[in-house]
Amino acid sequence: MEKSCFEKLPQVLLPWFRENRRQLPWRQDREPYHVWVSEIMLQQTRVEAVKGYYRRFLDRLPTISALAGCDPELLHKLWEGLGYYSRVRNLQKAAQMIMEAYGGVFPQAYTQVRQLPGIGDYTAGAICSICFDAPTPAVDGNVLRVTARLTADPEPIDLPAHKQRIRRALEPVYPEGECANFTQALMELGATVCLPNGQPQCDKCPCESFCQARAEGTQLDFPVRLPKRQRRMEEKTVFFLRCGDLVALEKRPDTGLLAGLWQFPNVPGLLETQQALARVEAFGLHLQNLNRQVERSHIFTHVQWQMRCFYLEVAAAEGGFVWMNLSQMEQEAALPTAFRMFWEEEKHV
Repeated sequence: MEKSCFEKLPQVLLPWFRENRRQLPWRQDREPYHVWVSEIMLQQTRVEAVKGYYRRFLDRLPTISALAGCDPELLHKLWEGLGYYSRVRNLQKAAQMIMEAYGGVFPQAYTQVRQLPGIGDYTAGAICSICFDAPTPAVDGNVLRVTARLTADPEPIDLPAHKQRIRRALEPVYPEGECANFTQALMELGATVCLPNGQPQCDKCPCESFCQARAEGTQLDFPVRLPKRQRRMEEKTVFFLRCGDLVALEKRPDTGLLAGLWQFPNVPGLLETQQALARVEAFGLHLQNLNRQVERSHIFTHVQWQMRCFYLEVAAAEGGFVWMNLSQMEQEAALPTAFRMFWEEEKHV
């Protein structure tokens, strides 16, 4: 069933894609650098959120060479708010490798692309098929959902072996000369018709006539996933310390979660008010005023932070922190969303 299903895909998907494809900034050309940047940005991030970031990133870093030589602070600032910052650090490492090993020219062979930092099977498949018209499937969540419903496949799509099986099954049906459109058509079908949440739009699907889940009325039973791992909970007390127009910041460690980014000073645990004020004194700061406190949470893939933030005014910009004025912080300091939301709160008071 799987083989016959997949063999039908090119003849129905290609004409459907030509009529229904979305106009997206990264589809204006097949320049490998542009496709690569877009694919990395789109990992774990919605299309609408990526559009503005994509344009700003390429405006500031229009070439692989510019990316390779970019100051890490600017790089983080351009990525600010996108999350999963290891993505942009790997982008730069890969750009530097391309400059050194390939003279600044993006490699075309799948094996070479796959060896670049931050590029896995999916991204290598997407780049090689879209840019170089190679029959290299790009199997992401959208494609796995489509194939699972087409064949009513009960195997969990989270399994690496399952992804490999789907990749091997799709490779022979890639149409010569249309590999770029076929890859994008599969993605498009999952993103706009065979939807992840709620009822798929089967009446608009070009594959409706040979979709097994549709025939059985079991669309919402697929795809099957492994049970989710429970997130670890962590509590933090955050200090938004102001001295006039200056705000206290510090750098996170160079490894681990949010490595190398800026943050507001914080300590483990949810401190009560008097404990928090004592901690400020322990920082070597003289407290002038406690303005307010807010509680917020932020979810990462495997951990959730529960945070209590104290907004405080102090007498002098001391305590071993980096003190930035509001304009400098806005323009230069890459604050991850987990901390930036406290700055946004302050701006709207």
